[in-house]
Amino acid sequence: MHDRASKYDGGTPVAVTVDLVIFTLGRHDLQVLLIERGKEPFEGEMALPGGFVRVGEGLDAAALRELEEETGVDGSVLHLEQLRTFGEPGRDPRNRTFTVAYLALGPDLPAPVAGTDARAARWVPVETALSPSVRLAFDHAEILGQGLDRARAKLEYTTVAAAFCREPFTLAELRHVYEVVWGIPLDPSNFRRKVLKAEGFVEATGESRPLEIGRPAALYRRGPAGLLFPPMPRAGDPGH
Repeated sequence: MHDRASKYDGGTPVAVTVDLVIFTLGRHDLQVLLIERGKEPFEGEMALPGGFVRVGEGLDAAALRELEEETGVDGSVLHLEQLRTFGEPGRDPRNRTFTVAYLALGPDLPAPVAGTDARAARWVPVETALSPSVRLAFDHAEILGQGLDRARAKLEYTTVAAAFCREPFTLAELRHVYEVVWGIPLDPSNFRRKVLKAEGFVEATGESRPLEIGRPAALYRRGPAGLLFPPMPRAGDPGH
């Protein structure tokens, strides 16, 4: 039986924050935006960008504001969605804090500019950010891990991979997104067949881009579909 005295009575301070897992593609790897905290707690340690939700402020608005204040990145140009809420007791040494984590995806994002309480901001390879040699503040390693899992899964059943590409793009550039996020090589012919078979995934622009070797590559834009049908399973080559 639960102790009735332990029930929340509205008098204990509780705070709400937002944290953002922001991914972009490097030349050869998936990168996440991290800041160096400029104040306690965890001063000097790396963390995901984020902060407290203000009185009268919505969650989405708070996420966009924190992103702009701490990194100088305009979140309105990103794919942005809620990941989940994290609220384990003790996750923030200041007080009981619940954070609403967001997942953001964008193509070739610029170098961030640190501001407010962030001492520095930079893109870091996800593999490095999740390595034992890097300590992330709060429970941000867990949040980052779940954000990575969500991004990988969404590539299987949605068209969000195109959010990593600047339009117009080639199918080779779209395949590169899958290979980097999933960490596996894909057969070009099979990938092309699957993409063009998926209704509304991409639309041909009717234009092409010259290549150094071979014939010009056809250019595409993102189609109207939000869900992939048929889906692209991650297990092995999605062309099989």
